[in-house]
Amino acid sequence: MTKVRIAVIGLGNCASSLIQGLKFYQNSDKMDGLIHKNIGGYGAEDIDVVLAYDIDERKVGKDVSDAIFEPPNNTFEFNRNLPSIGTKVRMGAVLDGVAPHMLTAGNRGFCLSEAAEPAAEEVRDALVEAKADILLNFLPVGSQKATEFYVDCALQAGVAVVNCIPVFIASDPVWAEKFRAANLPIVGDDIKAQIGATIIHRRLSDLFASRGVTVNRTYQLNTGGNTDFMNMLDRSRLQNKKESKTEAVQAALAERLEDENILIGPAEYVPWQKDNKICFLRIEGEHWGGSKVDVEMRLSVEDSPNSAACVFDAIRFAKLALDHNIGGPLIAPSAYYCKHPPEQMDEGDASRLLADMISEKL
Repeated sequence: MTKVRIAVIGLGNCASSLIQGLKFYQNSDKMDGLIHKNIGGYGAEDIDVVLAYDIDERKVGKDVSDAIFEPPNNTFEFNRNLPSIGTKVRMGAVLDGVAPHMLTAGNRGFCLSEAAEPAAEEVRDALVEAKADILLNFLPVGSQKATEFYVDCALQAGVAVVNCIPVFIASDPVWAEKFRAANLPIVGDDIKAQIGATIIHRRLSDLFASRGVTVNRTYQLNTGGNTDFMNMLDRSRLQNKKESKTEAVQAALAERLEDENILIGPAEYVPWQKDNKICFLRIEGEHWGGSKVDVEMRLSVEDSPNSAACVFDAIRFAKLALDHNIGGPLIAPSAYYCKHPPEQMDEGDASRLLADMISEKL
């Protein structure tokens, strides 16, 4: 069995949780916390980080195993003493990958490295030299130009993509066609959490619909203290994020709600919450004879570990597609693991299609 060689763009909290977990589950029989232990013969022990980019001076030049614990990362450290991975973090392209207020926030924000930014040709050549299979995009929300920069490099280098953020690539027809033309798979866009606000909101909305209850209004308000929430204080970076989360819920409703009756998005940055995310969710509906039914829920969860199992699976489905010479957006993995896939799908239907992929009925 060959290794799955990944290039990681952005060594923030999500990358930290993923890499800690890969080492945690290597050579382990534990299934706790995993959606799938094995996909296409690939487990945690088969994934190697062969290339990494970041723009923070506290991370650039360090081994990945050390960089993922540097500030401003503040996620739960469940596997602190990692052995050296042997891959040093390179200086990345900044472009729009940093909101201006993040550069003046001290230890909570970014300290921009003075190292030279790479040209596209350098990133392309680095992907080729590292023999990367998959590029994993963990850039901050709102990084449109930076995401397109790295995705274009991946296409030139013949590398698949897992797009974990709400910049629309897999769900954009122009980009999707580029991946089909290059015969390279992509999973995206905007990774879901394992048990997070969006998946719970979708399931509750689907429950209302399946039981004949009309949803009149709903909201989902989230607070957190990680760099993701701090970054989103710049509301100009939120357009795709709000669309991604909103459409994921709208797709599960029996009837689409008017814009004024649905509000989904971050509420506030609360520094002392660190990587803990708190969601306040409400659904208002009508059932028999127009009588009212309301549901309110509060969810508290460590945000970055909550996405890691989905990313772990998405990586392996992308590799499975590479092994079977399948290019373009992967419909079922994108629908199951992402908020804004090319095609929204019920989780049950997507899960059955994933089972077919695992059994190589591609």
